[in-house]
Amino acid sequence: MKKKVVDAKSRQRRWNDFKLFLYVLPVVALVILFSYVPLWGWSFAFFQYKPGRSLMNSQFVGLDNFEALFGNVVMRKNLIRVLKNTFGIHLLGYLFTPLPMMFAILLSEVKTPKFRKVVQSLTTLPNFISWVILFSLATSLFGSNGLINTVFKSLGHDSQVVTFLTSDDHVWLTQVILQQWKSLGWSSIIYFAAIAGLDQQLFEAAMVDGAGRWKRIWYITIPQLIPTYFVLLIMSIGNFLNTGVDQYLAFGNALNKKYIEVLDLYVYNLGVGSGQISFSVAVGIMKSLVAFVLFFLANTISKKIRGTSVF
Repeated sequence: MKKKVVDAKSRQRRWNDFKLFLYVLPVVALVILFSYVPLWGWSFAFFQYKPGRSLMNSQFVGLDNFEALFGNVVMRKNLIRVLKNTFGIHLLGYLFTPLPMMFAILLSEVKTPKFRKVVQSLTTLPNFISWVILFSLATSLFGSNGLINTVFKSLGHDSQVVTFLTSDDHVWLTQVILQQWKSLGWSSIIYFAAIAGLDQQLFEAAMVDGAGRWKRIWYITIPQLIPTYFVLLIMSIGNFLNTGVDQYLAFGNALNKKYIEVLDLYVYNLGVGSGQISFSVAVGIMKSLVAFVLFFLANTISKKIRGTSVF
């Protein structure tokens, strides 16, 4: 009788596990469909593909496209320039990575719930606006005939023209500031969730001991959020070379192209602009491999030093 009860519990447990798997199955199917099935496109890097013909009718070139990355002098110079822009923008962006955490901490200290919700909504909204619309907004503010220059001209400062978008000066900083403005509210959401889950007894004990608001933030809130910060930092390192195309395609022009063309935009220009589809796929493969190595190294280092890791 006891054995039958154990078997019934075991079957019930297996059935519950199977039901949980069925819940996860649609998500797994979507991941396979959109993340792994497109990897078949990597095969284009080993052919000299021409638009309009099938891949099997294209010339097989093996690793020639990969060799051209470093063997061709012009390609090598362009790749080094593009990597310099990509690394420069990303490294500069890492200086602002604590900003969403600090924003979430300071806003969570606001005692008026309505004001806090309004500010959070307004700062999150730009994340859902396309870069094309943001470019139009920036042009209306900082263009040659925008609001800023119009004010300067009305004040008699005709010579002080703001070349915010058409100048090649401070391009990296400009793009990073635009990124932070667009993603600040969205990036801080996970920190708001982490702050809401903190043990309130720690703050109550600190208040009893006479700790003020700033000391509670410095000695309790920030240390509790540091593990979350490092996990997000590791994941961002995995996307180190994935800068996207929309922002730099919208803000790029003939004057700043030398400094704004990042790796993703370079791949786009090669594949769509120049028709070098096979070579652009080869560049994309190398980018993915480098990103995987960076993510693995960052995760290993963080695991050994801080004990915090993604896996």
